[in-house]
Amino acid sequence: MYLSQLKDGGVLCRESATAYRVNDAETTYALAQEAISSGLDMRSVIDRHGLGEPVDLAALAAAGMLDCPIRHPDSAHMFLTGTGLTHLGSASARDAMHSSESSDGLSDSMKMFRMGIEGGKPAPGDVGVQPEWFYKGTGSAAVAPGDDLVSPDFALDGSEEPEIAGIYVIGADRVPYRIGFAVANEFSDHVTERINYLYLAHSKLRQASFGPEILLGELPQDIRGTSRIMRGEAVVWEKEFLSGEDNMSHTFANLEHHHFKYQLFCEPGDLHVHMFGTATLSFADNIRVLPGDVIEVDAPQLGMALRNTVAQEAPRQSEVRVL
Repeated sequence: MYLSQLKDGGVLCRESATAYRVNDAETTYALAQEAISSGLDMRSVIDRHGLGEPVDLAALAAAGMLDCPIRHPDSAHMFLTGTGLTHLGSASARDAMHSSESSDGLSDSMKMFRMGIEGGKPAPGDVGVQPEWFYKGTGSAAVAPGDDLVSPDFALDGSEEPEIAGIYVIGADRVPYRIGFAVANEFSDHVTERINYLYLAHSKLRQASFGPEILLGELPQDIRGTSRIMRGEAVVWEKEFLSGEDNMSHTFANLEHHHFKYQLFCEPGDLHVHMFGTATLSFADNIRVLPGDVIEVDAPQLGMALRNTVAQEAPRQSEVRVL
């Protein structure tokens, strides 16, 4: 079952080709809160609401009427975060950006990747090695599918990272409740990251997009998708990406543990969109994404394709005033 959300209010549910409005449901977040408080899963809550009229989901997407499939009513309580070097093919591109002068000849990226290979999939109940972690921003950085991904005026690059995101709401008991998974574009500045690994945090403070749909329940072990860059009518770059635990060096349980072990991220009512990394980047193939390019991340197991046009922020001055 897939859930999506309209910009002007309303939740849509799809199990096959046809989507329907969920009766008396304005937001996915409210449905999740209802599920937590009632002790039901999301499917049961949706069954309790019932489904209304059918809708043409593709037409709504084309008209720019779909929002991110979930938002918090207060964007300051929605967090975009993620992990890196979690996929079996993710080390080479990062290693090329972060050459090493250490005695063993390994970059920090390669060392982190090897730590995941050796300790990222612990036995159930055990704790594995912690992954690389990054912060992207609050809900104000979440861009709806179809809307522009805007690169800051000071950015040296703005290009895609096709990822899977886990969607979580924190209950009153401070327990994270996972709603499901969505395809995501973790938009980053790879040129800045390449200058120095310690600039990774700066490179990640960018907008991101996810959706248009959330897949409820568990994720398939093997996810196959395609990431592409379109410039006008031409496809200038296209590549398959793999995800799911069969293609990862960490389990989702281990990645979730190392995010939510911090009490800061277990505040009741907060919404978390946590991205799990990728092994596929157009930047690694020397492709430069330009303003006006359309980025498409398509993983059919996670619902409709995610498309966003890249834009560049107009120059502006940062000013700190003294009170």
